[in-house]
Amino acid sequence: MISLADLQRRIEAGELSPEAAIAQSHAAIEAREKEVHAFVRYDSSAKAQGTGPLRGIAVGIKDIIDTADFPTEMGSSIYRGWQPRADAPVVMMLKRAGATIIGKTTTTAFASRDPTPTLNPHNLGHTPGGSSSGSAAAVGAGMIPLALGTQTGGSVIRPAAYCGTAAIKPSFRMLPTVGVKCYSWALDTVGLFGARAEDLARGLLAMTGRTEFAGIVPAKAPRIGVIRQEFAGAVEPAAEEGLQAAIKAATRAGASVQTIDLPEAVQEAWRIHPIIQDFEAHRALAWEFSERHDEIAPMLRASLDATVGLTPKDYDDARRISRRGRRELGELFEGFDVLLTYSAPGTPPAKELASTGDPRYNRLWTLMGNPCVNVPVLKVNGLPIGVQVIARFGNDAHALATAWFLEQALAKSG
Repeated sequence: MISLADLQRRIEAGELSPEAAIAQSHAAIEAREKEVHAFVRYDSSAKAQGTGPLRGIAVGIKDIIDTADFPTEMGSSIYRGWQPRADAPVVMMLKRAGATIIGKTTTTAFASRDPTPTLNPHNLGHTPGGSSSGSAAAVGAGMIPLALGTQTGGSVIRPAAYCGTAAIKPSFRMLPTVGVKCYSWALDTVGLFGARAEDLARGLLAMTGRTEFAGIVPAKAPRIGVIRQEFAGAVEPAAEEGLQAAIKAATRAGASVQTIDLPEAVQEAWRIHPIIQDFEAHRALAWEFSERHDEIAPMLRASLDATVGLTPKDYDDARRISRRGRRELGELFEGFDVLLTYSAPGTPPAKELASTGDPRYNRLWTLMGNPCVNVPVLKVNGLPIGVQVIARFGNDAHALATAWFLEQALAKSG
């Protein structure tokens, strides 16, 4: 993979020009895109900007995020050729920081279930995950150092785990979702993919100007609470192997690690996530559902058809449960710096299964709004396994510092 931090250091030292850094991404895309299919559109003439902390950094934008220079088709035939007039705020944040928007990456239809043509860069017979399929695959294949995705259930962390990249789903609303096709306004979160935790920190610093992302170093002796989310169902042995490897490496590197259970109210919040998601999806996609129903991708259409009976009372009850869950989760962080859990139920499913994988280990954290970082741990039969580091709401910098600690611990133990 291409490290954003390494490129920045070399550009700042005068060892590499921004133009040469962009040329590196162009060459990598030319070499791998024919087999991975990560991009919907790619600008082979994209040039480096001359100034800004992200000059020389090629970025892919998930194709549900508006771009003035590329169509935004949302993975759906309904929006084929749709050209927004303006860039979404998150795209402007990147451009103002000097980034080069090199293309639009594939997304499942409206960032939901139906798989894209994208293949897993580690094994083309497997899914890259979804819904941010192209963003994860483009970074995982070493084509670009940074990409934007979105998560409503598990659409940043899971594809990152499947493609072996680092990724952050930041605290809810740290990054604006204006100009991003809405699925669920209480859940949709813009996230970043990169090679390592340091790359994500530098990307967020350049985009947001938040000083907490400047000078992040690996955490020292973090207090880690391990949660297995048994209420979410069983995992494959490969996922447990990854979690055990992370626990062992963290303990050896000086972390205090304790297995804990989540409070009942937090477990109950996991159960009601789909009610909030599906109730809001019916409003966010009301025009498409009413006016272009038969053109909606089949798996999403079936899901919308099945949930049409959700009532405002169902929704209001679910929101009350989620608020209680957030309160109790906040109290849990008084005894731990971060929580550690699976990023996905196992290795990426085979492509012929027509599934982008299951978000059941991610959806609680999207609903709670906490920052989550995927850390690649190991490979099982050549396929990546990751774990996710979850910090207190608003403490994204600490999530990244602990992820960096874990990356170093795993590198030493490997």
